[in-house]
Amino acid sequence: MVIPPTSPLLITRNLLYTGITRAKKLLIIVGSEKVVEFMIQNVDSKKRNTGLEYKLMVN
Repeated sequence: MVIPPTSPLLITRNLLYTGITRAKKLLIIVGSEKVVEFMIQNVDSKKRNTGLEYKLMVN
């Protein structure tokens, strides 16, 4: 899993959890320890406005 230093909105605990739980046999995290630690502490979860609900209702 590559974790580049990027916007705090993108590097969240949820993303790290997803990467860890989707690994089948092995997970190698490539990135700085500081960024991974930030992800662990970053519990902010923003509501994503994908428009999926609208798209499903239209079709």
